[in-house]
Amino acid sequence: MRERELFSTLSALPPLYVRLDGRAFHRLARTLELVRPFDDRFGDAMARVALRLVAGSGVSPVFAYTFSDEISLFFSRLPFDGRVEKLDSVLAAYAASALTIELGLVEPVAFDARVVFVDPSAAYDYLVGRQLEAWRNHINAYAQAALIAEGIGPRKAAARLRGLGSPALHELMFERGTNLAETPAWQRRGTMVYRQPVEVEGQDPRTGEHVLAVRSRATIDRDLPLFSSGDGRALLARLIPGL
Repeated sequence: MRERELFSTLSALPPLYVRLDGRAFHRLARTLELVRPFDDRFGDAMARVALRLVAGSGVSPVFAYTFSDEISLFFSRLPFDGRVEKLDSVLAAYAASALTIELGLVEPVAFDARVVFVDPSAAYDYLVGRQLEAWRNHINAYAQAALIAEGIGPRKAAARLRGLGSPALHELMFERGTNLAETPAWQRRGTMVYRQPVEVEGQDPRTGEHVLAVRSRATIDRDLPLFSSGDGRALLARLIPGL
């Protein structure tokens, strides 16, 4: 019956992103009683899931970028011969399992997955766009949490904020004593996981001498620059071949 597996051989070519999005995580937020507007425990868990995907999953994405309940994985080489169904299913399943471990969950969670085809320039533009979405998510989350804390219901709060631009939301929060530009960087700009060279001490097996060697280690970066800035582009130029 393999001839009926119509999409099992559909393959992709790198470079590309696989974006994972949490499914119905609003229910998870209620179950875990997550703190509004941002919960440190959940943010840390998503960062560690991204770290597991980069360093422990065996599929070797170049880096991961995460905010809220989404993770974008960049690939310059593809596992599974680029088979799209395999990429989507394995990565979504791995992320769900990793988050279950990180949060000690007893109920199942799920991610959906999609492939985003890019060239080096589009790979950069994609991250600039996702970081802008992280900023929009950040200011809306703060504003909605502030209104709910004042006794306005979630639906009415959402309706009141609908259509308001960034300056209006900034002003709304400033009037309530919060400068959104001074909130933690990971809330405003997201978090990345990428490999960096580190020096480790070892022993030369031939001489027994202690030596320093350079190894690659995946690290979590919670203090990202704006990707649209010079520093941000320089960071991504190190990670995206051909940029």
